[in-house]
Amino acid sequence: MKYKNLVINDPKQLMFGRASKPVKTRRGLEIGGGRVYPELNFTLPMMSINDDTLTDVYRHYREIGEGALQRALELNSNGVVLELETLLEMTKTPKIGIEVVKILNEICEDYYRKYGLKSEIRLTPNDLREFERPANQRTTSLLEPMMELFEYGALAGGDLLSIESTGGKEVSDEALLMCDIKTIVFALAVLGVRDMRFLWRKIVDIAAKHGKIAGGDTACGFANTAMVLAEQRCIPRVFAAIVRVISVVRSAVAIEEGATGPHKDCGYEGIFLKAIAGIPVSMEGKTAACAHLSPLGNIAAAGCDLWSNESVQNIKLLAGMAPTCYMEQLEYDVRLMNEALKEGDATALMLQKLMVSSDEYLDPQALILAPDNVIRISRELIKGDSYVANARNGALEAIKIIEEAMEDGKLQLSDLETGYLPILKEELSSIPEKEEEFVENMLPLLDQSKFILAEYGL
Repeated sequence: MKYKNLVINDPKQLMFGRASKPVKTRRGLEIGGGRVYPELNFTLPMMSINDDTLTDVYRHYREIGEGALQRALELNSNGVVLELETLLEMTKTPKIGIEVVKILNEICEDYYRKYGLKSEIRLTPNDLREFERPANQRTTSLLEPMMELFEYGALAGGDLLSIESTGGKEVSDEALLMCDIKTIVFALAVLGVRDMRFLWRKIVDIAAKHGKIAGGDTACGFANTAMVLAEQRCIPRVFAAIVRVISVVRSAVAIEEGATGPHKDCGYEGIFLKAIAGIPVSMEGKTAACAHLSPLGNIAAAGCDLWSNESVQNIKLLAGMAPTCYMEQLEYDVRLMNEALKEGDATALMLQKLMVSSDEYLDPQALILAPDNVIRISRELIKGDSYVANARNGALEAIKIIEEAMEDGKLQLSDLETGYLPILKEELSSIPEKEEEFVENMLPLLDQSKFILAEYGL
């Protein structure tokens, strides 16, 4: 890894609204510069997207944008990020996604010129490659519409470029269900790292070409999948916590390739990247319940620079359309954080302490996100000579933290959960320092019909 020393070493500096390397946007948001902004994520109601429904599709996005910014204006918001996570049809047919960006950008520009409300659009095309099995990560024709949407979507007003890439997912999906931690390391620290390097060189080039901001890539399809499976009691929570830590090494590659943040929200690994690289990050927690349940409602906000809600459908609630309602919820959350920052370090640290303590010892997935534990784990995630070694070291440190909390009587886990800890520790400890040796050991154990080595440069 590029980073051999943490940019943020002190847990007290891992604070919401403050990043070592803030990012300034076209309309003047300074993300990580001393203030937290809401990041509204939204999607369509259940409907088909085709030539016959495009008028309705565009109407929905116009309604979302106007409703959200009008409510932000009424609440005296200091600024907003609107995240457009494109749906499959919008990426396969880029002109649809580009048109949606244009609609949202017109609204953002209108509110900026008329009222001075600062807003930006995060454009997040979906990774089409995951719909091929085995995936042709580098040679597929599906890359073309993805890159077209990045390029022309950026020109249309998408100022922050992000993606939830899926390199290695064809291996990790089964490994998650089988609680196979060594295969998870292979999927994320070998395949995922290589795919991230390949993909993010392209994205960073597009951002630089058009004066846009390369945000970051979240391990949603890996770490959040694990969290949701744990919430459904399909896998242990300790396993999901360790997957979260391992996911950091693949997400860090975007930063190494030139992404500057704000890192995308829904993998939760952003807080580690903030410690490692000093970039601003978007996080989600209690306001993401519209999309998934989690044990990370408050603690996820402890170090956020953007506070997000995951994806909410444009459906009618009693108060109004759901995205407008979520805009209000996010704005009130960030208003509280910003007031604490304004009052000074002591107040900000107290609010952060309450956010952390309300979740920290109720779930191992929350425990590893506490700022002091993030720093401990992050040190281990960068000290090795390979991504594989870093993934192993970070995961073992996370297990140590979980065991210490149990010994202190602060974290209570079932026998099923605790029974996995020695197994995980033994499996992780057997992973060699050198990646070449690990790959050689793993290949005979994997079903190689599920992935194509050459598509990962192996």
